[in-house]
Amino acid sequence: MLRFDRDLFLNGMDVSRIRNFSIIAHIDHGKSTLADRMLEVTGTIQARDMRDQVLDQMELERERGITIKMQPVRMEHTPVKGGPTYEMNLIDTPGHIDFSYEVSRALKAVEGSILLIDATQGVQAQTLTTLGMARESGLTIIPVLSKVDSPLARVDDVRAEVATLLDIDPDTILLVSGRTGEGVPELLQKIIDIVPPPAGVVASDTGRALVFDFQYSNHRGVIVYVRVIDGSFKKGDNLVFGVSGEQFSPLEVGTFVPTEKALPELAMGEIGYMVTGIKKPGIASVGDTITFTRKPMELIPGYFKPSPVVWASVYPESQDDFPELKKALDRLRLSDSSFSHEEETSGILGRGFRCGFLGMLHLEIITERLRREFDLELIVTTPSITYIITYKASPGVPAKEETVYTPIMFPNDGQVAKVMEPWVNATIITPTTYVSPLMPMLYDHEAEVHEVINFGDSRSRIGLTMPLREMMRNFFDELKSVSSGYASISYEMADMREADVTRLDIVIADEVVPAFSRVIAKRRVQGEAEKAVEKLEQLLSREQFAFKIQGVALGRILASKGMSAFKKDVTQHMYGGDITRRMKLWEKQKKGKKRMKAEGRVHIDQDVFVKMMKE
Repeated sequence: MLRFDRDLFLNGMDVSRIRNFSIIAHIDHGKSTLADRMLEVTGTIQARDMRDQVLDQMELERERGITIKMQPVRMEHTPVKGGPTYEMNLIDTPGHIDFSYEVSRALKAVEGSILLIDATQGVQAQTLTTLGMARESGLTIIPVLSKVDSPLARVDDVRAEVATLLDIDPDTILLVSGRTGEGVPELLQKIIDIVPPPAGVVASDTGRALVFDFQYSNHRGVIVYVRVIDGSFKKGDNLVFGVSGEQFSPLEVGTFVPTEKALPELAMGEIGYMVTGIKKPGIASVGDTITFTRKPMELIPGYFKPSPVVWASVYPESQDDFPELKKALDRLRLSDSSFSHEEETSGILGRGFRCGFLGMLHLEIITERLRREFDLELIVTTPSITYIITYKASPGVPAKEETVYTPIMFPNDGQVAKVMEPWVNATIITPTTYVSPLMPMLYDHEAEVHEVINFGDSRSRIGLTMPLREMMRNFFDELKSVSSGYASISYEMADMREADVTRLDIVIADEVVPAFSRVIAKRRVQGEAEKAVEKLEQLLSREQFAFKIQGVALGRILASKGMSAFKKDVTQHMYGGDITRRMKLWEKQKKGKKRMKAEGRVHIDQDVFVKMMKE
């Protein structure tokens, strides 16, 4: 059990001794390990209670070694014995590009940010993205090299890269080791020296707080994570959510050390939580302002609402579990506001949900949480993106536009005048020796390369745009394979461009299977149809009647395989007699098979859907 055995240091704390900061970096650059050492150095957690990745609360985070949810923690630090004590509020952030929305929210709640760069890997693509976010938020940036104790560390080279990137003196870049704790006290002192204290209004009768995250408790309702901008908040105050207008009185206010610690009040500049007691969905929202009902203050400009870029349908393996899936998605929505879901129905798979995600890893994490935390067996369809369709005009009917985010709703080729799809601006950072091998792969994925810039002694930055559709087509795995794991990528949504795509349907026994439908480039549709049909031929079981598996697109059948029927000897019990007796049975069997072929349906096992989705 984690323990915090100091006296409360919040009440009466001089605002000038409060420091709010975050750690931002590329994935696997040591953010959580550095946070662990900070907690040790400041005495927030005793050595006997320490464990690796202490701020990563989810089992999935600890298992994969990545941060998925931002996590705030408060530390008390006295740099000089007998000197002043500082309140230091840290927000640990995710590093993967799919969770950049989490990072953007954390940066709005702090005044400074540690830009952490792995001394063994150097500047990566996501480093540039997170740096841009911090600069846009006007934060004080502290560049730091991590893993400097590693025998693979390239301290001088990476220092020069970072100095060029930030246009600063290389000697001002701090060196730390999250493993040994080297340089951590110096880093804490640097934060105290250059990160400005929070600014706001100190008031006793009013206040406002920014909601940057929230979670749900069955017993206590919605728990909001807040940064107090002005005034102070106590248990029992009469408060209101600025956007929803819902009024409440906090059952408890407190901070994270790193577990929840109840306090008498949260004052201006501090980061903590409020237990609202509200159990209705849709009341709390990220970016909302909490203020007093009696004397409300002006709302704080909130965050942008994240837009899903990847869509996939999620069905329970057993339709009996549909109510549980609905409840589980509603619960997850309370702790992760960046995904969306709405109910849909499939003729073959039954009732399920069409879900929107920020990326492929985000999809993987949410579905894995559904399986682990709610013990659900799921079928997840092939991910797709949003298309804007312009239909052809017909006599008396003008051309119209429609947004389509599920392949089965994509119109037939003859109805379409134009299709628009999302593109992304991407940056790849790779050793220069891999630039040439990467070019054919980028061409295959329809990328347009705008620039190749060399920086440092042996690294290059490739700027490009490409369809989001192609980025989902195994792009990340191919990038790592071609570059031997050294390349990194970051991207952001760009504009909509015209697409040369079509819908590929898989027809089994003259019936379209919606779960197998995909929207793909016309130039690849022939090969994809043949590939899908051949795989299904291997996976499907034979039936009592013959049927065909077909890949259909562009108004014609592109690939076809026949499945023969089981043969049964209906005359095996006869040992003699006239041949006409056997002929009558054979004729009866023939009519039955004809009727079965016309009315029968092919049974598709659930594991067939799973194997096809993994293709």
